[in-house]
Amino acid sequence: MAAEIVFDKVWKKFRRGERHDSLRDLVVSMASSPFRRARTGLQTEEFWAIQDVSFEVGPGEALGIIGPNGAGKSTTLKLLTKILKPTSGHCHVRGRTGALIEVAAGFHPDLTGRENVYLQGAILGMRRAEVQGRFDEIVDFAGIGEFIDTPVKRYSSGMNARLGFAIAVNLDPEVLIIDEVLSVGDMAFQERCIQKMRGFKERGVAIVFVSHNLQAIGELCERAVHLNHGVQSIGPTAVVLDDYVKSRGGPTGAPQTSEAAIRSTTLTDRTGQPVDKVEPGAELKLTVEYSIPLAMMDDLTFGVLLHRSTDLLMVYGGYFTAEELGVRRTPADDQSPGECMRFKVDYHLRANVTRGHYHFDCNVFHLIRRVHLHRIMPAAHLSVYERRTLSGVADLDVRPVAETYLHGLRRYADPQPAVYEP
Repeated sequence: MAAEIVFDKVWKKFRRGERHDSLRDLVVSMASSPFRRARTGLQTEEFWAIQDVSFEVGPGEALGIIGPNGAGKSTTLKLLTKILKPTSGHCHVRGRTGALIEVAAGFHPDLTGRENVYLQGAILGMRRAEVQGRFDEIVDFAGIGEFIDTPVKRYSSGMNARLGFAIAVNLDPEVLIIDEVLSVGDMAFQERCIQKMRGFKERGVAIVFVSHNLQAIGELCERAVHLNHGVQSIGPTAVVLDDYVKSRGGPTGAPQTSEAAIRSTTLTDRTGQPVDKVEPGAELKLTVEYSIPLAMMDDLTFGVLLHRSTDLLMVYGGYFTAEELGVRRTPADDQSPGECMRFKVDYHLRANVTRGHYHFDCNVFHLIRRVHLHRIMPAAHLSVYERRTLSGVADLDVRPVAETYLHGLRRYADPQPAVYEP
């Protein structure tokens, strides 16, 4: 099936803040420019926003683009929507495109929300009657009915984002291009957006989705691109998320000694099955296998940390000595201190965290030298799905008990158990 979106070996450069306030400055600049070209093909003050980036997205596919701030993600979307032209390479989008890449992008600030809905429809080539037929659905999805006849310059950023997304997804797009702008909406609205985009995938719409919300990327996209000016990795979403987390997490990988090492890490549920998506409070087991020199054993701690992947917030940090783990040397071991002990530790835990994407960091730390002998991050991934909470990290398992009064008699509502809807 032919791709709906093609991004082929695209390069884009910009110039840092050079302005010519007079004809004299411009003439001097033009005369000197041939002598300022660097070996990279860049002149003074020029830089590459993206370099040699390629990907394709077919009907019914969703591609996630992740990367740090300034990595070129928004530039990529502006190239796809023809706001910018590539310096080299080419990009092509086939089909009616719904795009939201900036808050209020394409809105006329002095026009009302109603007028901007019709304006956007006209830009997309829709007849007025078509827009009218979808108008009520757009306003309902955006949740701004009482403000629809207010100029959009008086809207908050969240209202602008909700209206922009509602227009983009309700004007029958064949291609959908969405930026991180959704982060200005509240959690409930973001959930509705994800559900809407999932429905578009089922209908064959090609989607490019930029977000720092790694859970949303993992939930919606089969493939992802880790972008940092160039393509750092591209492929199945889980693999790319691993690469992205490693790039942000500091030193990790090979052991610092030839002996001390973390051999393997495995995250399973209470039945022993590999874990990917869980509900808050789920019982989990992180199994870590170590190989440690006997002579070092008393000078080490074994760390297990949990981070929220979106912003690297440390949710939990636990450090255990060999004695606390129940790993002890025997008198026979003292006769051969140069040998290594291999052992496995099962860390039993509960996922008492709210919705989000998390990853574990496992390490072996030398207390005297103050260095990590070995560290693996991410050691395992964890996506938590639930619909009750809207913010925060810790799941307090709050169970409300209502108290009512009827005709002077006190009545207690039966406490209802928490219900999760993954």
